[in-house]
Amino acid sequence: MDEQQRVEIAEPRFEHGQFLLIAGFGGRFTQETTEDIPALWEKLIPHLGKIPAQVNEVTYGVCCNADGEGGFEYIAGVQIDKLDDLPEKYRWVEIQPQKYAVFEHKGSLAQLPDTFQYIWNTWLPQSGHEAADAPEFERYSEDYNPKLNTGTLEIWLPIRA
Repeated sequence: MDEQQRVEIAEPRFEHGQFLLIAGFGGRFTQETTEDIPALWEKLIPHLGKIPAQVNEVTYGVCCNADGEGGFEYIAGVQIDKLDDLPEKYRWVEIQPQKYAVFEHKGSLAQLPDTFQYIWNTWLPQSGHEAADAPEFERYSEDYNPKLNTGTLEIWLPIRA
């Protein structure tokens, strides 16, 4: 038996996500290098509210462009409504309408990897659903505060319809 942390996660709700255009800072990662992801958020924070065509204060962490060998791109960003005038320093990704299983993460960001492990290794194999080849993302509510653990953090897992 492996020593997976016990995480309490409510059953997901199922939603059909809308088209999203997300812009922010990104990089390529593997499961071994995810500890470098918080640096993208630190880089993003001073830009919040100043990114051209930003829609609201909700932030997103998008996993996309998987290479099939464990590597993926992660973008910490915000929703924008157009690419016009977006400076080249920002990375962007389009998220197409898609069916999702939406999980709410409770607790600190330090426990977020445990939540992902549970979703991928326990819930998904037992659910009868298959992950779709589409971006998976974290959605942080406008009032999300990682220091106080307030607000809502959702994980949107794309699934085949």
